[in-house]
Amino acid sequence: MPADPKSLSPIIARVRATPPASHPDDWMAAACPDATPAERVKLREALAKAPEPDFARDAKRIPALQKWLKKEKLAALLVPRADEHQGEYIVARAERLKWLTGFTGSAGFAIVMQRRAALFVDGRYTLQAPAETDASVIECRHFRKPPATEWLAGELKKGDRVGFDPRITPVREAERWQAALAKAGAELVPLADNPIDRLWADQPGDPFSSVRPQPLKLAGESSADKRGRLGEEIARRGAGASVLNQLDSIAWVLNVRGGDTPATPLVQSFLILAADGHATWFVDSRKLTAGLAAGLGNGVTIRPIEAFADGLKDLAGKTVSIEPDAATAWIDAALKDAGATVIHGADPAVLPKARKNPVELAGTRKAHIRDGAAMVRFLSWIDREAEGLDELQVMAKLEDIRGADALHRGPSFTTIAGSGPNGAIVHYRASPETTRPVESGTFLLVDSGAQYLDGTTDITRTVPVGGVPKRLKEHFTLVLKGHIAVATARFPKGTGGIAIDAFARRALWQAGLDFDHGTGHGVGVYLGVHEGPGRISPLSQVPLEPGMILSNEPGYYETGSHGIRIENLLVVRESGKAGFLEFETITFCPIDRRAIDVRLLDDGERRWLNAYHARVWKLLSPAFAGREKAWLKRMTSPL
Repeated sequence: MPADPKSLSPIIARVRATPPASHPDDWMAAACPDATPAERVKLREALAKAPEPDFARDAKRIPALQKWLKKEKLAALLVPRADEHQGEYIVARAERLKWLTGFTGSAGFAIVMQRRAALFVDGRYTLQAPAETDASVIECRHFRKPPATEWLAGELKKGDRVGFDPRITPVREAERWQAALAKAGAELVPLADNPIDRLWADQPGDPFSSVRPQPLKLAGESSADKRGRLGEEIARRGAGASVLNQLDSIAWVLNVRGGDTPATPLVQSFLILAADGHATWFVDSRKLTAGLAAGLGNGVTIRPIEAFADGLKDLAGKTVSIEPDAATAWIDAALKDAGATVIHGADPAVLPKARKNPVELAGTRKAHIRDGAAMVRFLSWIDREAEGLDELQVMAKLEDIRGADALHRGPSFTTIAGSGPNGAIVHYRASPETTRPVESGTFLLVDSGAQYLDGTTDITRTVPVGGVPKRLKEHFTLVLKGHIAVATARFPKGTGGIAIDAFARRALWQAGLDFDHGTGHGVGVYLGVHEGPGRISPLSQVPLEPGMILSNEPGYYETGSHGIRIENLLVVRESGKAGFLEFETITFCPIDRRAIDVRLLDDGERRWLNAYHARVWKLLSPAFAGREKAWLKRMTSPL
C-alpha cells in the first residue's frame, strides 16, 4: 500500500467520513481490508498529513478547463452542481462546481466556454454568488434572465459541440439542452469522463460510513410492505422493474439510514425494484452494520455498487420505468444499449414517502417539541448574551444545545445566522472572513434545523436585537401576516402549492414588496430537509395531500440592511369541511413579539398568534424553570 496522501485520498476520505463513535482501527480495517496492521499505521500517518480538499477560490481553474476545451474542440462544457443521485446534498467528490468556481450554494449551474464562463443562480444566491466567485474569469447571472439554454444558444454557431457528463445529468435535462442546442445548429456531446476530475488534483474519494436500519417503531411500515405496494404500482405502469437512483427514496424503501452525505442520513447506492417487490441493492456491503442484511430478508439482493452497470444489463428485454427528472442520461443509455424498453414515470417512492404515515407523524411531532425546547434555550441565551456575540458563536451555541438530545444526529443543514445586512443574503453561510457581530438596532436571522432519529426539523426565527426602527417592524409584520395567511389556509383537495404561495405574499405585495424564493418545501422524517414532490411555490402545481410535511417561510430581504424570515413546519390534514384540506403547525417556538407592529395585525391574525403562543407555552413550559421559564412566559404572553 502506498503511503503518500495523494494516492491514499480515496481511503482517507472514507476514514474522515467515519462517525465519531466508530473505533479508528475497526473502520480502517473496513476501509482497507487487505492492509496489514503496519500498513494501517502508515495510513494513520498519511491521514494526519493529508490536506483537506482545496475549495478555496482559484482563478486558474477555469482557464485550465478552457484550455482543455480548445484541445478537445468543444465550444463549451455544462457544469451542474450534481452527482449521480441528483440530491441536494452531495459528497465532496462531486462538488465540481464549488471547486471550479468557488460558489458554495446548494443550487447553481455553470457554462464554461473557450473564452468566457457564466454561473447561473436563483434569487437565493444573487448576492452570494458574486461575492464568492472571481469576476475576472466568470460572470454571475440570474437563472431566468435569460435561461441558461437561451444564453448559450445565443453564444454558439452552427457545428459547435457542447460537452456534458451523462452520469450526473438527468434524462429530461439532457433532452432540454439537446433541443435548445439543435435550434442553434449545435450538438450536445456525452463525455466518457468528466474533465474536472482530471484537473482536480486533490479530489477526495467516496465516503465510507455505517448504514443502520430505521426500526419499524419509527418507520411505521416494513420494507417488505413498501416494496410490495411499490411493485404493484410498477406493474400498473406496464413495467417489470424501476431503477431508483435518488438516495432518499432508496433509504425510505429499505428503511435504512447512512452517513455518506452531509446533513442527510443517506448511503451512496442504487436500487432496482422489480414489479414483484424484489429489490437489488447496489451498495458497498462493508458499510452495513451487523444484522442489517439479514433483517432485509431474501426479498433484497445485495450486490457491489460497482456492479450497477451489470445490473442494468441484466434488465435486457424488460420494460423498465425511470424518473426522467432524476435518472441520469447514462442510466437511460445503458438500459437502451442492453436492449431494455425504457418508459418514463415518477420515482415510485417519492409520493408515498411524502405522505407520512401515523407513526412517522407521531415521531416528528415529538421531535419538534424537543427541538422547540432547544430553540427556547438558545433564544433566551441570545437575549442575555447578544451584543457580545458574532455569527459563528451563535451557530456553535445552537448546535451545542441541540446536541444534548440523545436522539440528535446532527444538523439538517448548515445553520444560517445572518446579522444585519448578512441576513439579506438568503442562503448566507458565516465564515471567519464574513462573520459579523450581533449588533443592536437590527435583526439577527437564524435559519436552522436538526436531524433526530424520529424527525427532521427546520425553523427560522428573526430576532430584534435591542430596539429596531419602525420600518423594520413594519417589514417583519408584513412577513408575519403572510405566514399566518398560509398557516390558516383552507383549500380544496387537488390544490397545488402555486395557489397557496400567493397567500404568503399578499400583504407584502400590497406594500410593493416581495421575496425571490418559494414559500415552502417538503420535509422528510429523519431524511431530507428538502424533499418533493409537494411545495408551496409559484412554480408547483403538485396537489398537496394529507400527511405531507411542508415549510411555511415567507420573508423579506433588503440588500445592505436586513433580512426577515419566519418559518414553521406544517402537516397537511383533512379539514372539518368535506373535500377541503388545511394545515397543522407542528413547530413550537415563540415568534418574537417585540418585532411586531401590532397596529398592522387584524383581529383574526392577533387571535391566531395568541393561540399559537398559548400552545407553545403549554407544550414547552414543563421543560423549564427559572430564568428560561420566565423568558418563555414573557415571549408567549398575549398581544
